[in-house]
Amino acid sequence: MGNISVKVCDEVREYPEGTQLLEIAEEYRGRFEHDIALAMVNGKLSELAKILKEPCDIRFITTAESCGNQAYRRSVTLLMLKAFYDVCGNQNIDKITVQFSLSKGYYCTLKGNVKVTSDLLLSVKKRMSQMVFQNIPIVKSSLPTGEVIERFAKHQMYDKEKLFKFRKGSRVNVYSLNGFEDYYYGYMMPSTGYLKYFELYGYDDGFVLQMPVKNDPETVPPFKPQHKLFSVLKEAEKWNNMMEVNTVGALNEQIAAGNISDIILVQEALQEKKIADIAVQIHARKNVKFVMIAGPSSSGKTTFSHRLGIQLKTLGMKVHTIGVDDYFVNREDSPRDENGDYNYEILEALDVELFNKDMTALNNGEEVELPHYNFRTGKREYKGNRIRLNDGDVLVIEGIHCLNDRLSYSLDKQCKFKIYISALTTLNVDEHNRIPTTDGRLIRRIVRDARTRATSAEDTIARWPSVRRGEENYIFPFQEEADVMFNSALLYEISVLKQYCEPLLFNIPKNSPYYAEANRLIKFMDYFLGVGSENIPTNSLLREFVGGSCFKV
Repeated sequence: MGNISVKVCDEVREYPEGTQLLEIAEEYRGRFEHDIALAMVNGKLSELAKILKEPCDIRFITTAESCGNQAYRRSVTLLMLKAFYDVCGNQNIDKITVQFSLSKGYYCTLKGNVKVTSDLLLSVKKRMSQMVFQNIPIVKSSLPTGEVIERFAKHQMYDKEKLFKFRKGSRVNVYSLNGFEDYYYGYMMPSTGYLKYFELYGYDDGFVLQMPVKNDPETVPPFKPQHKLFSVLKEAEKWNNMMEVNTVGALNEQIAAGNISDIILVQEALQEKKIADIAVQIHARKNVKFVMIAGPSSSGKTTFSHRLGIQLKTLGMKVHTIGVDDYFVNREDSPRDENGDYNYEILEALDVELFNKDMTALNNGEEVELPHYNFRTGKREYKGNRIRLNDGDVLVIEGIHCLNDRLSYSLDKQCKFKIYISALTTLNVDEHNRIPTTDGRLIRRIVRDARTRATSAEDTIARWPSVRRGEENYIFPFQEEADVMFNSALLYEISVLKQYCEPLLFNIPKNSPYYAEANRLIKFMDYFLGVGSENIPTNSLLREFVGGSCFKV
């Protein structure tokens, strides 16, 4: 074998053909502030176990980047599972399930002949730390799909057995840690020596595996219970279990059996009941004049507001609606971010004083002419939209800062009813692979942006990190202050959205910096059997994204 030319960090060096990427990463480790997790090799995302066979251009990815942080989290999950089986014994564990995100970690449950106690978690953490010190390789094997199905059936990992029954590819990548085999949706770290930062906390009936976030990849953040969020997620999980659809494999079985229409109807009915319940709560609080709705991008806030308004009207209330965006300051007065671009995410982009002046006047029974923000000209306009809040009237307000009392500082808390809405995905790929809620929302946004704004998937993906930063700073910190939380996720939605989203993603060229993310989403949606949109009700939240809504969305 000869040498190959490798470019790393603007340096070109010669390496023997067959060199492992990990060896080069070790040489360059000192040049990076954080641990190297993965690499882009000639524009393609790769694990560090990759063997180099041709000249290449390498960009190393650290745990401070999104895909690097996700690889770290998947790998720590494997480490945690192996430690539980080592400590408890295979015969005492029926199933460990990674349920959903909570705080900055994963909420998990354990079924078997053992109970989650502080002593057990301490023993498991100790075993995890031992394996980190031993630096055990995480080994990937590509196996025939049929063989993988048999193996996971033998391991009593029945969710994976269901998942791979619908696998289109002939082979599956299986990861092994010291004899413990598992499957993970996405790339992994090369060995346990990289997995130094984690913590285990007992919570409710299970435990939380807490891990660092990309902004601070060497620090395990403190566990902060989110009781309202947890309650909503646990309720959704309960309904998933009752419908026997809590994983993608189980959903695919229902689709293949011709039962998807029932699932659609039940999901839509559940959401309508929840919206009706919220309306009853608002109606019962006689002093509420302002219903304030906030949530991250692509949560379905607009459709939710319409449907809530209808339910309020059935209770005899008169509903007015506004968007906080109409209170943007004129564009020339807008604050700018560190790159010099207009920053519409922060509270200072709004005329908070005018908003409070108008809301106070409305609360006092006065008539107010509401502004309209012209996004084309960047100017606030008045077009004769005058309203007055009489007895039984409510103003439904939608906006990114609605849960933040700094926006409505002049209003008494008793006259405000706050609602947090988000697409909180509780459907998982399998028992150990959760679906990030951000993936579901990104897919929604790609489809909606292409349909309503003629925006390419490439542009939507490019803007997504900025959108996420705004959510982290201005929405998520206030979610627990909401009076109620509404989960807009639908079990069946990705099976519908894939028909709309896949062609848009396939249109992203291979030389695009966003091709890797597009390819990841394509592979993710490949788990799902497709479902048509013809049976989706016209008032469904999903219609906000795929079209055909009876509302102006």
